[in-house]
Amino acid sequence: MNEEPVARARPPLAAPRTDLTDGEWHRLHPATPLLRGGIFMVAIIGFIIANLRERLIDLFIGEENYGGDPIDTIYERGATGWALLIIAGVLLVILVVFYLSWRTHTFRVTGEIVEVRSGLVFRSNRKARLDRVQGVNLTRPLIPRLFGAARLEITVAGQDGNVQLAYLGSKLADDLRRDILHLASGLRQAKQPAAAPVDQAPVDQVPVDQAPVDQVPVVDGVPAAHSALGGFASARFQEFRAPELDPDAAPPHSVVRIPPRRLIGSVVLSGFTVFLLLAGIGLVISVVAGSSGWVLVAVLPGLIGSVGYYFSRITKTLRFSIAGTPDGVRVGYGLLSTSSQTLPPGRIHAIEVSQPILWRRFGWWQISINTAGQASGRSSTAVTGTTLLPVGTLADVEKVLQLALPGFDTDTHRALIENGMLGGRKSDAGVADFYSNAPARAVWLRPFSWWRTGWAVSGSVALIRRGVLSRDLILVPLARMQGVRISQGAIRRRLRLASAALHTVAGPVTASLSVIDVDEALVLFEWMSTGAVRSALADTSHHWSRITPPTQKATE
Repeated sequence: MNEEPVARARPPLAAPRTDLTDGEWHRLHPATPLLRGGIFMVAIIGFIIANLRERLIDLFIGEENYGGDPIDTIYERGATGWALLIIAGVLLVILVVFYLSWRTHTFRVTGEIVEVRSGLVFRSNRKARLDRVQGVNLTRPLIPRLFGAARLEITVAGQDGNVQLAYLGSKLADDLRRDILHLASGLRQAKQPAAAPVDQAPVDQVPVDQAPVDQVPVVDGVPAAHSALGGFASARFQEFRAPELDPDAAPPHSVVRIPPRRLIGSVVLSGFTVFLLLAGIGLVISVVAGSSGWVLVAVLPGLIGSVGYYFSRITKTLRFSIAGTPDGVRVGYGLLSTSSQTLPPGRIHAIEVSQPILWRRFGWWQISINTAGQASGRSSTAVTGTTLLPVGTLADVEKVLQLALPGFDTDTHRALIENGMLGGRKSDAGVADFYSNAPARAVWLRPFSWWRTGWAVSGSVALIRRGVLSRDLILVPLARMQGVRISQGAIRRRLRLASAALHTVAGPVTASLSVIDVDEALVLFEWMSTGAVRSALADTSHHWSRITPPTQKATE
C-alpha cells in the first residue's frame, strides 16, 4: 500500500553561529601544521634517540660506552658551534615551512560550496557542492583533542569528492557543522548584525587571527592571556568528560545508547573470536604432536596481535549513541579519539538488520547502511561510518529504523520489521506475515533458508528477508534505488525460479534475493520499477528544511 509522505514544519530562519559562512577565505587552527606533521616530528625524535642511544644507556644504567657516538666526534673535531648552527637552521626552516603551510591552507563556505585551497609548491583546490552533501563528520583524534582541535569532513556523492577541514577549534567545528547542514538543507541563514554586541559574539567563535584586541576577555581584573594555561587545561578536561552528543541537540527519547558490557560482549562473540579459537586449537595440537617450531613462530604473533584488535574495536565504539536531530541522524562514538557523524534526511540508500548466530541467544542485532559518501572508501570514517548500530536489542532496532526512515513507524511497519527479523512463512500466531515467500521447490537450491526468503513493499520502502545462520532484513527506500534486476539460469529456469537484486550505491548492504518464484519475480520488477519512479518524483528530502505542513500549504 502507498502512504503519503509525512510533512514536517519548516524550521525558523536561524542566524549562523559562526562568521565562516560569509564566502570569505579563512584559515585553520594555528596548531594545524604541528598536528598534520606529527608523524614527521616523531620520525625526527626517533632518529635523535637512535643516535644518542649510548648516552641514554649511561643515563639509565650508569655504564659509559660512547664508542661511535656522533656527539663525541663533533666535540673532538671542534665543530660544536657549526653543529648548533645547523640544528638551529633546520629548526628555523621547519618552522618557516609549517608557518607558510598554515598561511596557504585556507577555506571558504558559500551558499553553494565548501572550498579548500592548500599547498606551497603543488597547489590543490577541492570543492564540495552543498546540494550533494551526504553527511558531515566531526572527528576528534586524541592528540588534536589536547590542543582543543577537531577535524571536520564533508562527505559528498561522487568518487573521492570528500573535503576535509583539518583542523578547526573544537567549538568552532561544532558550530560550522550546524551551519553547513543548514545551508545544505536549502535554508538561507539570516545575516548577523554588522555591529553585534560582545556577548553575542564569543571570542572562542572568532578565528584566532581576527579577534579584536578590545574583545580580549578579562578574568578577575586580569587579562585572559595571563590565566590562559589554567583555562586551557580546564577546557580540555571538560571536553574529555563531555558526551559526544550534545544533550540539547536531540530529544532524549530519540537517543539510543549501548551499554559497555553489551558492546564488549558483541566484540568477543564475533567471527574473529571463532577464528582465534580454531587457530589456538591448531597451535596446541601442533605443539603436542611435536611439529616443527615454524608453526609457533607463524601463529603466535597473530594471537598476540589480536589483543590490539580487540582493544581498538572496543575503544573506538565505546560511548556509542544514535539520536535524531533537526538535521538528520547523529551517530557519536569513541573513548580516546571520538567521532560524530551526521546523516541528513534521504542520504541513506540501503539498510541491513542482521543477527549473527552467536548473538541469537542474547537477542542482539546490528544495523549497517549504504551511503553515497562512503561509496568511494576514502572517507576517514569509511569503516565505522557504515555501521549505524553496532549491537542492540529489538527495541533499539525499531528506534533506530524510525530515525533512519522517518514516517516508517506505524503498527503495520513494526509488524513487517519484526516478521522480517524473526518470522518465516508463518508468524507465531499462525497469521501470514505479509511477505511474498519463496515456493517449496526452492528447497533444492536453498535447503535451510528457503522458508525465510521473501520480499514486501510498504509505501516507499522495499523489504527483503533472508538467511538462517545469519538472519538478515534489508530495507531500501525506493527513492534511493538505482535499478532492479531479474535473472534466471538453467537450473532456476527448470525449477521455475529466478533471482532478484535491487541496485543501490556501493556498500556493505547487498539487496538481493537468491530464489523467488518466476511469476513473483515479474511482480517484484513491476512494483520496484514503478515505485522507484513515483517515490523519486515525490521525494523532497534533499531540501528538508523547505518541507511545509499541509495546513500551511492550504493557506499559501
